[in-house]
Amino acid sequence: MKKANGKSETEIAGLDLEHELPPADGDEISSETAPSAAVAAEASGPGAELQKLKAERDSLLDRLARTQAEFENARRRASKEQQDFRDYAAADAVKSLLPVIDSFERALQVKSDPGDFRSGVELIYKQLQDALAKLGVRAIPAKGEPFDPHVHEAIEMVETSDAADHEVLEELQRGYKFKDRLLRPAMVKVAKNP
Repeated sequence: MKKANGKSETEIAGLDLEHELPPADGDEISSETAPSAAVAAEASGPGAELQKLKAERDSLLDRLARTQAEFENARRRASKEQQDFRDYAAADAVKSLLPVIDSFERALQVKSDPGDFRSGVELIYKQLQDALAKLGVRAIPAKGEPFDPHVHEAIEMVETSDAADHEVLEELQRGYKFKDRLLRPAMVKVAKNP
């Protein structure tokens, strides 16, 4: 047996048990609480701390997985709502054009002289322009305007002294804007002074 300060381990252990201090504040130590105190001392050791950290890690990983799943579901839901909005926005635009198609069908069914037919087509054209204006589509002014490369596409340059330099002489195809965005530039002939 090992000796410490001239005493064996068993003697030291016996001394410790025999000379135990009385409990503080009148608390008595029972034989039932002594083993649980030893277990608590062991439970607070590195093994218990490791178990506690593993449980915390598992909890955080579970929360992370749930949060990622919720985020993915929200992203899918937002994407579907955007697609539905685009689909139904186009449906509203088409619905506003249906009366124009109805008018064309009625005009084609009627047998009339060419003058009446022309005035009917002009009314339908006006109806179509009104429907497009409600949607935010407007024609780009061209003839007589100064050439603007942002909204005009020059097809031909014509040498003339009858108009100002770079003035639009003729509109070959009308251009359109949707709100502030260019849908199609106007195709034009532009004056060039000699």
